[in-house]
Amino acid sequence: MAVSQNSNISVGAFFSSSSGGLETPAGVSLVMQSQPERVKQEEITETEKLNKKKFSFEKLHIKYGQNRPWPETMKVVRQAMEKRPVLSPGDHQHLVNCLESLQKALQVGSLSSMTDRLESIARQNNLSSHLSPSGTVCYITSDMFYLEVVLDPSGEVCDVKVAHLGENLVSCPELVQHLREKDFEAFSKHLKGIVSLYRLPGDNKLKTKMYLPLQSLELDLNKMAAMYGQATNASTLDTILYGSVGLLTARSGGHLMNLKYYVSPYDLFVDTGEQIILNDNNVPRSLGMNVSVTIEGTALMYKLPIAPLISGSHPVDNKGTPSFTSVNSANSVDFPACFFLKFPRPIPVSREFIQKIQNCTGIPVMDSIPQFVPLYELITQFELSKDDDSIPLNHNMRFYASLPGQQHCYFLNKDAPLPDGRCLQGMLLSKIPFVHPGQVPPILDFIRNQVAYNSLIGSCVKRTILKEPSSGLLQFEVCPLTDTCFSVSFQHPVNESLVCAVMDVMGARHVNCKLYKGLSDALICIDDFIARVVQRCMSIPVTMRAIRRKAETIQADTPALPLIAETVEDLVKKNLPPASSPGKFSICRLIGPKCLEQDSSLHHETLEKTSLETKC
Repeated sequence: MAVSQNSNISVGAFFSSSSGGLETPAGVSLVMQSQPERVKQEEITETEKLNKKKFSFEKLHIKYGQNRPWPETMKVVRQAMEKRPVLSPGDHQHLVNCLESLQKALQVGSLSSMTDRLESIARQNNLSSHLSPSGTVCYITSDMFYLEVVLDPSGEVCDVKVAHLGENLVSCPELVQHLREKDFEAFSKHLKGIVSLYRLPGDNKLKTKMYLPLQSLELDLNKMAAMYGQATNASTLDTILYGSVGLLTARSGGHLMNLKYYVSPYDLFVDTGEQIILNDNNVPRSLGMNVSVTIEGTALMYKLPIAPLISGSHPVDNKGTPSFTSVNSANSVDFPACFFLKFPRPIPVSREFIQKIQNCTGIPVMDSIPQFVPLYELITQFELSKDDDSIPLNHNMRFYASLPGQQHCYFLNKDAPLPDGRCLQGMLLSKIPFVHPGQVPPILDFIRNQVAYNSLIGSCVKRTILKEPSSGLLQFEVCPLTDTCFSVSFQHPVNESLVCAVMDVMGARHVNCKLYKGLSDALICIDDFIARVVQRCMSIPVTMRAIRRKAETIQADTPALPLIAETVEDLVKKNLPPASSPGKFSICRLIGPKCLEQDSSLHHETLEKTSLETKC
């Protein structure tokens, strides 16, 4: 504390002792209060506050308790609003958010409450709204479209109709269902989806013109889906996995046209373990992998069709391929826009995938030069992000899988060099541009191959943590060989040697498999067995477990197999006669007919002259 120079009070005399308290220079006694006295004083202060508040409320009741005419009340409210201070933009938005929160908390059970909620949703999406004279129709409008919500006098929804500029009103059952279920959040998402259709460059006239190419594209894709179904009579699952446009769901409300192109075997099982039997009426929109069909503005000009391009109603082959008319000035117009297949979330794709897409469409996939990183790293991040668990996993590309009777450890070698010396690289892709409906089928085939590859590698990515790994922990290394091919290396189930399974992804459920082992190694299983298992489960851990169990079965049925393999190796070293010579039958007699039944390709496998290291 600073003391004035004019002060005659010494520091020592500033505080002097006195019985029961401290004495200031002015002689005022500051009595030290005991603990009970302080508590009592605080209670008195709190009581005074409550009394003052009660008195204020009583004054308000006395002043406004009397019945006032409604016009007078309105006048008082208007005067209060005129006197209110000007709100800053931040305060205004905060007030709007509070009002919207109150609106959401209110129960909707009458006509007025329903119309209030619809008007609130319109405001949230920067749309206009008004009621019909009868008050039973709510219009939600913009410059490019409008919605008509028809209500009955009790507030129940009768119908919801949507009309884009220049079109007739079309009823939308999906929107009707959302409003009847009071799912206003889903209804609001539909509005956002419709608004996003018109986030295009140019004025309203140009936006209307750019809506025509999207309509034409949707008509062509619908026709392609119908042709594929008529030509192949494919099941719902086959339509998803192999259809020219997958399983198509038409645009409805704010939901864009959806193409479902891939479903993994595990997607077809519910939590109870029962398998879903798909048909056209029970396929959820969120099942499997999907892309949405839309149009978006671009920096460059592209020639887009403004009329359907499919000529005729019959396909040109047994796969449902349509015949397209050539693009010309009569059916196409240059726009600062492009068609896009959009993913719900970005997917990992390889550098080679990008090149294949660009060769197919003739359009750059990315506006700028992308930054490539190891593809296996992206697949790992993609798989781990599917879980709700937000705790990061310190994995170092090593993952554990706990299976019945076995424990696996998988090392994903993301930096393994390819034949050109660099590692397999990739990027996250959110959308693919194209300009012609005929480009959709090959694009979907490329996507299916990439997603199938990702699914197999991603099947090794688990959040499983082994507290005490058992001594029988099986080690596996997964290495990329090309953008569609990879190897899984592991120890031979019987011999202490290295075995390598090479898998080449050819399609959504088409995987070529080849097992490479040493010449003296005991038989494990045939290649066809591995391919069947992989294509059935699309899982590396399940396949590796099946291979090991198959090897154990063969060893149990053929105890002398290791000795036979050694004999075969000796024969090979001594220049075994070629396969066309009668000498091969002596080997068959050595092996025995039972083993021949289990593996008809044993003789071929024992004659492999290329070492495991060279093949892998």
